[in-house]
Amino acid sequence: MKRFRFALTIMLIIFTTISCSDSFLEQNPTGVADDDFVVSQPEALVTAAYASIGNDHYFYPFDLWPFGNCRSDDAKKGGRDENDCDNFHYLEISEGVNSTTGGLDELWYQLYIGVARCNAALASLEDEQNADYSKKEVEIGEMKFLRAHFYYKLKILFKFVPFVDETIKKEDYIKVGNRVYSDDELWSKISDDLEAAYAILPETQSEVARPTKYAAAAYLAKVYAWRAYPEGDETNTFTGEINTEYMQKVLDYATIVTNSNQYDLQPDFASNFLPNADGGIENGIESIWSIQYSDNDGTQFGRLNWGDALNWPQGCGGCDFHKPSQDLVNVYKTKNGLPMFDDYFETDYNYATKNNDVDPRLYHTVAMPGYPYKYDTDTIYSKSWIRNSIIYGDYASLKECVSPNSSKYIHVDPFYATSTNRIELRYADILLLKAEAEVELNKNLDDARTIVNKIRSRAGDTSTMSLIKDWATNCNISTYPSDGWTQDYARRAVRWERRLEFAMEGQRFFDLVRWGIAKEVLTPFYARESSISPYYSNAKFDTDHDEYCPIPYNQIQFSGGTDGIYSQNIGY
Repeated sequence: MKRFRFALTIMLIIFTTISCSDSFLEQNPTGVADDDFVVSQPEALVTAAYASIGNDHYFYPFDLWPFGNCRSDDAKKGGRDENDCDNFHYLEISEGVNSTTGGLDELWYQLYIGVARCNAALASLEDEQNADYSKKEVEIGEMKFLRAHFYYKLKILFKFVPFVDETIKKEDYIKVGNRVYSDDELWSKISDDLEAAYAILPETQSEVARPTKYAAAAYLAKVYAWRAYPEGDETNTFTGEINTEYMQKVLDYATIVTNSNQYDLQPDFASNFLPNADGGIENGIESIWSIQYSDNDGTQFGRLNWGDALNWPQGCGGCDFHKPSQDLVNVYKTKNGLPMFDDYFETDYNYATKNNDVDPRLYHTVAMPGYPYKYDTDTIYSKSWIRNSIIYGDYASLKECVSPNSSKYIHVDPFYATSTNRIELRYADILLLKAEAEVELNKNLDDARTIVNKIRSRAGDTSTMSLIKDWATNCNISTYPSDGWTQDYARRAVRWERRLEFAMEGQRFFDLVRWGIAKEVLTPFYARESSISPYYSNAKFDTDHDEYCPIPYNQIQFSGGTDGIYSQNIGY
C-alpha cells in the first residue's frame, strides 16, 4: 500500500509538470498497462496471486518458523548468538518485541501483497467483460481460498488487521481501519471466503497447486478451531467457555475431509518431508494442499524455498538457525510406549547413551550428533557442525531440510535453499482437529482415541521405518487403551499428539494461544531450558500482550500515525 501511494504521488507530479506542455508530448507511456487492460487479463492476475504464495524470505518466512516454533517450547532461534537476527531472539524470549521489531513490517507487507493480488484477480474475474472466461467460476473459488490463506496468517500473527476485498478501490485501502470488525467478525470474514470457495471448487484439480473443495473444508476446520476458543476484543486469552457451535463446525468440516476417501496418512512418516528425488512423496496422499517449489525452471535460481534458507547446520553450509529445544527432545521419551505426561522433563534424554525409550518421530524431527543427517548414512551430523552449542545446544531441525548430498540442496551464494514442496494442509492435522472436536464436544471419545492411535500406529510401524531402523534402536511407541480414556485424559493425549506430530512445523505456539495456555506452558519451560540456554533467564511471557505481535510501526504511520485509523494491539 505504501509503495502504491508513493508511486501514485510521483505520477501526479509528473502529470502536473507536463499537463501545460504541448499536446504532442501527451502520449501514453510504453510498457505500462492501463487499468482497463489489466482487468481484461484474469488469467495473468490469477497467476500473479499464486506466485505470492511462495514469495517469502528468511527474514519473513511464510511457514512462520520464528513465530510458531521459536516462540514456543519447541525451538530456539539459533545462529551465531542472541544478536544474530535479534528480532527473532526477542520473539523467542517474549521480551523486547515492539512495533519496530525487524521482520514484522516486511511480513505484514508481503502477506498483503498476496491479498492485493487476490483482490485484483477477483475484480477481473467478476468484471462483465470477462463474463465468458471459461475458468471464471472455479478461479473465483481459488482466489477466495488464497485470500483466506493470507488472511489466516495475518490473523494468527496480529489478531486485528484491516480486511480489504475486491470491492474496495486501491486508493481507499488507507481508509480501512484494523478495528472495523471484532475478533470473531474478522474470523467470520475469513471463513466466509472459505465457505464460498468450498461451494465453488471441484473435488479434484488437474494441477496440484490449485486448491480443491476438500482443501477449503480443511482450512475451515482450522479457522473454526480458532473460533471455538473465543478470546474477545479486549483480551488475548481464551475465556474458558468453548463455543460448541463452532466446535461442531470443526467436526463437520474435518469429517468432510476424512470421508472424501482422497487422503490418508503416508505409510512412512518420512515421506512427507523428503523430495521425490530422495525417496519422498511430494503431493502425496497426506498432502491436502502444498506450496510448490522448483529448480532448473529457466529462472536464475528457480522457485526455491527461501523462507528456510537459514536453517541448515553450519557444517553443511547453513547458518544453523531453528534449533530444537531439549524440552522438545524430552517430550519424545516414552514409558511402556506411551508419553510421560507428568515427568518427561525430570531427566534429560541423552542421545549418546539412549537412556530412555523414545517415540520414533524424534529421529525424523531432530538431528542429533552421531546420527545420519536427514537419513543420509554418508553424512553424519556431528558437534563440529554446530555454530554455537554453548548457547543453543546440540540439536538441529530436520523436517524442512534435505541432505547436503541431495540434488535438491541448491547453492544460492552465500546460502543454500531447497526446491522441496512444503505441505501447508496435512491430513494428520485435520485428523487431530477432528479428534480435538470429539473430545471438547464430549460426543465420541472413542473415535478420538481411534484417531490418535491411528497416527501413533503410523509413527511406529516397523515395516515403514526403513530410513531410521539401523540407528533408531530404542523406539517404543504404543497405542492408548480404552481404560482411563476420560475427557480430561483424552484432551491431554490429543494436545500432546499435536506437539509430537507437528513439532518444528510452525504450529506449536499458535496451538498454545488458541487453547489459552501459553503462559502456563512457557513459564516453566523458560525456567527449565535456562540451564542450557542462559538467556532464557530473561524470558517472561505476559498474558494479554505476548500472544500476538504488535501492529508494525510503519503501518501505523501510513494509516495516519497515533491519530490514524489503525489501533495498536493491547499491551504495546
